[in-house]
Formats: sequence, structure tokens, C-alpha cells
Amino acid sequence: MTQKFGLSAALTSPFSTDGTIDIEHMIAHARRCLAQGCNSVTLFGTTGEGCSIGSREREAVLGAFLEAGISPSNIVVGVLVDSIEDAADQASQALSAGVRNILLAPPSYFKNVSDDGLFAWFSAVFAKIGAGARDILVYNIPSVTMVALSVELVGRLRAAFPGIVTGVKDSSGTWSYTEQLLKEHGDLIILIGDERDLARGVRLGGQGAISGVANFLTQDVRAMAVDGRDDKRIEDLVVELLKFPVTPAVKVLLSHTTGENVWLDVRAPLIALSAEDRARIEGAFDRLFHQKAA
Repeated sequence: MTQKFGLSAALTSPFSTDGTIDIEHMIAHARRCLAQGCNSVTLFGTTGEGCSIGSREREAVLGAFLEAGISPSNIVVGVLVDSIEDAADQASQALSAGVRNILLAPPSYFKNVSDDGLFAWFSAVFAKIGAGARDILVYNIPSVTMVALSVELVGRLRAAFPGIVTGVKDSSGTWSYTEQLLKEHGDLIILIGDERDLARGVRLGGQGAISGVANFLTQDVRAMAVDGRDDKRIEDLVVELLKFPVTPAVKVLLSHTTGENVWLDVRAPLIALSAEDRARIEGAFDRLFHQKAA
């Protein structure tokens, strides 16, 4: 059996005061996550504000990571765009560099699209990528995209594209869906995006997680994602995080635990949390983990 996916940190993207990506800090953070137990890091996912990062920036960041000696086998790249051409171009750029997987979200501008329409979109993306298409994790995050990937659609995609569609990141937060996905497609790489369901999902055959919380609680999340070990502290922390816009809240806690203010900025249309909200989420973290910031 091939090695399980394990834990990937859904890497946050640090921004300089001029709004550009602070690649040096991003690489240093990736090294830290890998050293603390992550099997890979995911660039340009939801927590990384990937939908707000353009193709030229992506190319520069990925090139810098590889030049810094981070193995492409330790990198997953998120693709969160609507057009077939852009999705194929961004995926091809990363696949040609040898990255481990592509995390591919469905198109999300048009709502209430059918499974047939989604199947046609994914099919067209794979056709445009061509012979280099491989190791695609389809991304189910309907709270953000408003587009759900049904268990039946996953079945159609895997049957039509063996070796291309190799897994699903399930961030539905709906246990009944996760359970059905594991039951019907457990031989695929099923990744649990909601840490509240992570340990029990892994115990049922899930292969790990791409996790935002892994940015600052790497070893704790690894115990859930790899060993299937319950951790009520993390489950309770996720409940607290969901009271705020999640990506800015994750960045607050990364800043809180590292002492690095570079993590606090986000790109429009997101806005940074207020000082009051920062204090609330930091206080919740400290109460749960009985520790103070670095």
C-alpha cells in the first residue's frame, strides 16, 4: 500500500505592508510546519487566500519554494478559479514542477449547477491539462463555494479519470456526508477538512487532513490526522474560530503563537479582525491550551 497522505498545513500567506506576498516568511513558516510533523504544506488554499493570489504571484512563490530546497513532493497546490483555462493553466504550472497533489475546487460563480455541469467542467479541465494530469484532490467546501460535490459525482469522476482524480478534501462539515464518502470511496485519499470530525474520520479510513489549525498546532493536529486521536481542545477551538471569519482568525492565532505580526494582514475582500475580536480569539486559545504567546 502506498504511504497515506498524512497532514498538510493549509499554509497561510503573509503579506508585506505594500500588499505583496512576503515569500521569505512564507518559506520559513513552511519549513517550521514540515519540521514539526507535517507531511506536506498546501499553498494557495482557502486559508492561504488562494483565490486572491494571481498566476504570476503563484509562479513566483512556487519557484522560490523549490529554489529554497523544499521538495515538490512536500507541496500541494490549491486551484480555486472558475474558468477552465485558468484552472488548467494553474494546475499544469504546478504539476510540471512535480508537486504532490492539486487541490481543485469546483467553479463557484454560477450557483445551483448540476452534477452534469460540474462533471463537464472537471472533464474539460483535465482534457486541457492533457497527459500531465494526475493526483487531483477535488475540493468539497460548499460553505465557501456554495457548490456541493455529491458522493455520486465523486464516483463518476473517479470512474472516468482513474489516476487523475485520486482523492477528495471534504470540508463540508457534515458528518453524514463524510461518513458516506468514506464508505463508498474509502480507497481514495479522503481528507477531513473539519477538525471536529477529523479523528473519527481517520479511524474510519480517512487518510489525513489539509488543516488550517496545523499552522499553529501542528503536532496536536498530527495526532488527530495520522493517529486518529481525539482532541477536544482542538474541537472546541474550531467552534470558537467559526464565530469569526475563519482565515483572518487563523492568521491571528498564528501571529499569537509566533509573535510575528506579519501574519495579521489579509487581502481584500477580507479584512483583518478588530483588536476586540483578536483579544477574544486569543483568550479562547489561551484558555484551551493553557499557554501564552511566544
